[in-house]
Amino acid sequence: MQVESGRAAAVSPAVSSATTGQNSVHLNGHAVTQNGDNPTTSPAPQPHFESQTTGPAPTLPQVVPREQWGGKYEFLLSCLGYCVGLGNVWRFPYLCYRNGGGVFLIPYFIMLFVTGVPLFLMELSLGQYGAAGPIMVWKCCPLLKGIGIGMLCVSTLVCLYYNVIIAWTFYYLGSSFQSPLPWSCEAIANADLCGNSTTGISSSEVFWNERVLGVVYSKGLSDPGPVRWPLALCLLAAWVLIFLCMFKGIRSSGKVVYVTATFPYFVLIVLVIRGATLEGSLQGIAFYLTPDWGRLSNAQVWNDAASQIFYSLGIGVGGLLSMASYNKFDNNVIRDTLIITTGNCSTSFFAGFAIFSILGHMAWRKGVPVGEVADTGPGLAFVAYPEALALLPGSVFWAIMFFLMLFMLGIDTLFGNMEGITTAVLDEFPQLRRNTLHKGLFLGALCFCFYLMGLLLVTNGGIYWFTLIDSYSTSFGLIIITLFMCIGISFFYGVNQFCQDIIDMIRDCPPWCSKVLLYFKACWIFFTPFLLLFILTYIFIEMYNTSLHYGSYLYPRWGKALGVCMGAVCCLQILIWAIVAIAKETGTLKDRFQKSIRPLNTWRVNNLNSTGRVGEHVEPERVEAPFTVTLTDMDFTAITWEAGSEA
Repeated sequence: MQVESGRAAAVSPAVSSATTGQNSVHLNGHAVTQNGDNPTTSPAPQPHFESQTTGPAPTLPQVVPREQWGGKYEFLLSCLGYCVGLGNVWRFPYLCYRNGGGVFLIPYFIMLFVTGVPLFLMELSLGQYGAAGPIMVWKCCPLLKGIGIGMLCVSTLVCLYYNVIIAWTFYYLGSSFQSPLPWSCEAIANADLCGNSTTGISSSEVFWNERVLGVVYSKGLSDPGPVRWPLALCLLAAWVLIFLCMFKGIRSSGKVVYVTATFPYFVLIVLVIRGATLEGSLQGIAFYLTPDWGRLSNAQVWNDAASQIFYSLGIGVGGLLSMASYNKFDNNVIRDTLIITTGNCSTSFFAGFAIFSILGHMAWRKGVPVGEVADTGPGLAFVAYPEALALLPGSVFWAIMFFLMLFMLGIDTLFGNMEGITTAVLDEFPQLRRNTLHKGLFLGALCFCFYLMGLLLVTNGGIYWFTLIDSYSTSFGLIIITLFMCIGISFFYGVNQFCQDIIDMIRDCPPWCSKVLLYFKACWIFFTPFLLLFILTYIFIEMYNTSLHYGSYLYPRWGKALGVCMGAVCCLQILIWAIVAIAKETGTLKDRFQKSIRPLNTWRVNNLNSTGRVGEHVEPERVEAPFTVTLTDMDFTAITWEAGSEA
């Protein structure tokens, strides 16, 4: 049977009496499925089939139609822009040469194929099949609702500090229109500094630490100092821009990504060509790619490879799941997964050539090894690279291009993180979807709250708080969330049922899709959980033995404890909401547990036709499991599934 886009199905009159009456509700002549999707793009009224099931017919609430992407390219570009972020430019090249150069690609691609791609497909499939955000999608297993809450906690922390990076980018972008560049030695303010080679401090470091951050005026975490108002204005501009781009939902952000997701590739190609013509560029490329085979035996290399996969693909923070929830039901998620993950990792590798060709030129100009001019994180993007740009002919133009690229990379990633939060809230309060004004007020209030909280990160000591949140927001808490997501779908919901759901969505599943699913099934059951446990163990060992630094500043014990609490709050949501789900059930502890892992009826009721399970029947007046978000009457009518679907 063919499934209409948006989760409805075209059924014959012979079977419509058994299913169609449960699957759709008619609003103003449009057939709308129970999760809010509009199953057709045509405004023509749909024929109404009366339900012939026994028992009282439930009274269905008004369902607000759910948005969908304007086209498959909008979704692909949005996901690609979300995944291809600042980490591809400053984090991957640094990790590559720190962990043995080209040999780092071996653990990187192993982690990609064993953890990254399977978890990426799991999130996309879960969001697309459930057509719901990070919280409501766990109607498939109410016991694990805390995973969605934990994803929201991680997204909140990421949004809080990520837009500060965009604010820094705005500051540098505005400064790039000056000639000479204010961090170059040609600037009058840097004449004495550049003329004195004994200081060991470059003009770009002084500009970054004194003019931009003001970190030299702070003693540490306990001494944030006053807000730096130029940065505060840049941060305000960044949040206003995010609000405007997301005001109309995916219909507006989906159009913006045509520019923001493609422009960085243009800049990277131009920078690679320009970098290849510079003296000393081959020295930088050689440093980037020269393998150190002995590093493969170091657990740190494997941990760095895994952390980069999670950081780059955006797994476990709810953005992928939310964006996939706006897909048409029959979208080929396996194809999209392979395209996006391949594009993301290829971009990381390609960006390394742009970065290190120019850093090699910078090392040649200074007469020092390449390893002494490269740094990680903000240091690479806002110290080493601006300094390298200042050495190029036409430095103003290249600086503008580079920081425009950073801006585009950052804002796409923030779109995805914000989408995870807004989708979850709109699913909880669907009336916001109906009223554009109320939805706009909510989004404005959310952006304004993030702005107020972000002011701490643009004080003199803000970089210390930025580093703390960056280090712990996506650390062990994120790994635990993804581990439970993988275990919950594989063993509670059932890996066989999940694979069948994917086949149902793809409809005319090509033979290669079925074969690839066998590989993914093996990963979800065994390889991925095993590697996640390995990574988690290493993180805890490293966290205990390693102190946290920013430059020469050593974080106090209370600061490190605060960071651990951030990660703990995110993953503890799983335990808290699991206890709540079990407590709301009746019977013995075993009965409560078994009831809390059964899917609610509204999880799959819209897809009965797509699976062809005509024999499934409805037993009225039986409550399956409680769920605290947006229940419909269909949740109070049990559905008996095929025995094979419980595998």
